[in-house]
Amino acid sequence: MSSPVTIVCKPTRWFVFRALVMLLMFGTFAVFFYVDARTGYRQKNEVFYLRQAFQKANTEFSQMDQGGTLTPEAWKDYASRQWVDLPPDRSVLPAGMAKATPWPAILHAYERMKAEQWNLLWREYTKTRGLNEAAPAEPYDARKIKEQWVVFWACSALALTAAFFLVRTLRRSISADAEALTDQLGRRVPYADLQVLDLRKWDTKGLAFIDYEGVAGKGRLRIDGLTYGGFKPGDGEPAEKLMERIRSRFSGEVIEYAVPAAAEAVAEDAAVESKSE
Repeated sequence: MSSPVTIVCKPTRWFVFRALVMLLMFGTFAVFFYVDARTGYRQKNEVFYLRQAFQKANTEFSQMDQGGTLTPEAWKDYASRQWVDLPPDRSVLPAGMAKATPWPAILHAYERMKAEQWNLLWREYTKTRGLNEAAPAEPYDARKIKEQWVVFWACSALALTAAFFLVRTLRRSISADAEALTDQLGRRVPYADLQVLDLRKWDTKGLAFIDYEGVAGKGRLRIDGLTYGGFKPGDGEPAEKLMERIRSRFSGEVIEYAVPAAAEAVAEDAAVESKSE
């Protein structure tokens, strides 16, 4: 008589998909938080303080031009001596931003400031500088930037963890041949060494635990049908076939939930009805 074909349960598409989703999610979050911590928040701070300078220029121009006495020369001279109000902690600003930043040259133009349309000047200025014209409601301090670094490292650790488990699991499988069961850790245990088969979580979570002792040593095997093999009929239900092979060669104690008498009666009635049809 020929030996039965070895049943091999490889990682399921369900597991691979979930692991890839986790890897992609945490990896994407890590990139976003890295950008904010490295340059994003600093660039937003730059926009915040520059926009404040435009608002301040508009207010001061209106005050100085009350009665129409302000001349183009006087405004240009005044504006050329003004500086953007920056925070004392320059670490919250882009590295390339000068410590002393004068008002942008566009604010020196008397005729354009006279139109009292500073927001249009701001839009034009940000467009030429490649900045986002939308400024945050308030600047980001060093603590906020540090928080982005902390979350970045946390997401990076989670992404690496997901990648580790994905790669490790893809290299594993559970198999059952004619003489023994080999788990995902590579432990080969003869069927004769299997002593206790715990199936209480098999129907609900696809998990089974097998205690063994004998020539293979002593320990417990964990059979995860959702991760290895799966239960899809289209794939041939590899995990279920694996369990059938184990049970057909198992002679120890089986632990599983007892079916209530009422449920048994319903099942028997259903079976009788189906046969009568």
